[in-house]
Amino acid sequence: MLERTCENCQVKLTGRIDKRYCSDQCRSIAKNSRKTQNAGERLMKEINTKLRHNRFVLQRHSPEGKTTLRREVLQAAGFEFRHFTHLYRTQQGNTYYFCYDYGYLLLEDEKVLIVNWQPYMEKGQGKIQ
Repeated sequence: MLERTCENCQVKLTGRIDKRYCSDQCRSIAKNSRKTQNAGERLMKEINTKLRHNRFVLQRHSPEGKTTLRREVLQAAGFEFRHFTHLYRTQQGNTYYFCYDYGYLLLEDEKVLIVNWQPYMEKGQGKIQ
């Protein structure tokens, strides 16, 4: 009979005939290593990391929910303006860029207005995905 070994650490397996890993830890390590080898998965992970960082920067600079500051302040904190989750267009034609629940509006004179997502924005008016 062929001896079965763990696909990750090569330890001898006992138990079920269709068992592939010796533990949950080995199964998790093997799955994560397959993910990092896939270029698409790596790209998604990088973009999600940038989106989370952008949200963190907006949250840190706008604890009260509405703040105006200079664009260079966000850039100095590592904010990347090209990464956002969705857009919201107002009836006046202004476009807010959102990173999850925090958004910003580009103003004149290199300023940025930071806002929180509001319930009235959910009604579908102006929301662009």
